[in-house]
Amino acid sequence: MTTPFSPPLYMQRYQFVIDYVKTYRPKKVIDFGCAECFLLKKLKFHRNGIQLLVGVDLNSVVLLKRMHTLAPLISDYLQPSDGPLTIELYQGSVTEREPCTRGFDLVTCVELIEHLELVEVARFSEVVFGFMAPGAVIVSTPNAEFNPLLPGLRGFRNHDHKFEWTRAEFQTWAHKVCKDYGYTVQFTGVGEAVGHWREVGFCTQIAVFQRNFHDSMSNAERLEPSVYRLMYKVVYPSLSDNNIYQRTLVNEVLYEAQHLRQEWLSRMNMDSNNNAHFCAPPLMDIFQHGVEGGTRDWQPVYQQGGTICVPLARVWSSPRVRALCGSVQRLGEELLVDSRVRMSADGTVLNLPAADDDDEEEVKEEEEDVKAVSGIANSVEEDWDRELGCYGDV
Repeated sequence: MTTPFSPPLYMQRYQFVIDYVKTYRPKKVIDFGCAECFLLKKLKFHRNGIQLLVGVDLNSVVLLKRMHTLAPLISDYLQPSDGPLTIELYQGSVTEREPCTRGFDLVTCVELIEHLELVEVARFSEVVFGFMAPGAVIVSTPNAEFNPLLPGLRGFRNHDHKFEWTRAEFQTWAHKVCKDYGYTVQFTGVGEAVGHWREVGFCTQIAVFQRNFHDSMSNAERLEPSVYRLMYKVVYPSLSDNNIYQRTLVNEVLYEAQHLRQEWLSRMNMDSNNNAHFCAPPLMDIFQHGVEGGTRDWQPVYQQGGTICVPLARVWSSPRVRALCGSVQRLGEELLVDSRVRMSADGTVLNLPAADDDDEEEVKEEEEDVKAVSGIANSVEEDWDRELGCYGDV
């Protein structure tokens, strides 16, 4: 069935969840009925503070087929995120009590409930709102009152739908959930009709439930799955891992130091003696690299023998280095323990070879490749239509 909406309705539903995550920044999110993992992939891309992202579906074949789309990209390793992210996929049912699903900040059930038998809906409510008791739940489902406006539709919107509720039926169920399990609810939707047809409501109706009270369950230690079957798990590289943080910091420091070294060499007319050479900085350099205290703290790059000396304060003035390491003192401490970095005895200067050799050129090329890929990672934009193809179920 062709959808009359632009963007297509499934995109609008996913965007609704993404916008919610951007606003409320839940750390633990679980998506029931994740199927082809489209929503999980979008949430992984946007992140917005999510630390644990879980998908659950009955269809293990689809999970096995799509799970690798959630794997880290090369750019995730070259430019690790600040916070941790773990993604897990499980085969299981939303009507089963699984201890490892407790303590989540957000549960999403996008176009799921209508695939349950009506007798299973009460069990769904008890498991999600009673047993799991998350901080928030987003439930979307078709609005049956909108169906006459959909071209060519006969019966339900999908052959697997067991029911489709009117707004009154959906709201009656939601209010009972709130009464039974201690939640409040707000109703909205996506896919609005035009003109006088607006009175039938949204094509997809959405209920956003918020728990009335908070406890420390979300901080409790997670249990191993005892009912669901774990199909896939991946831990993304992040700066919260000390090894990754150290490697990333040193890479950034070496890149900035090599940049300053090359900049200095290009401005210097090297002569043949071993005396120290100093280069008066261009005015723009003072503004770009002057750090705490203003231009009086500017320190020049200089040569001493066969070594180019780059003051640590100059390297720390790089925005990326400063974001990774909050002070020059801490930066020096981090670098002293790394064998890839050569420093002066007092730990205030980075020592780089003055002459380019094959090894140095290789290092430079590798660093340029890292920056190029990192730049690509920073400029990535989503292409919904390309990624999701013709998936257009309303």
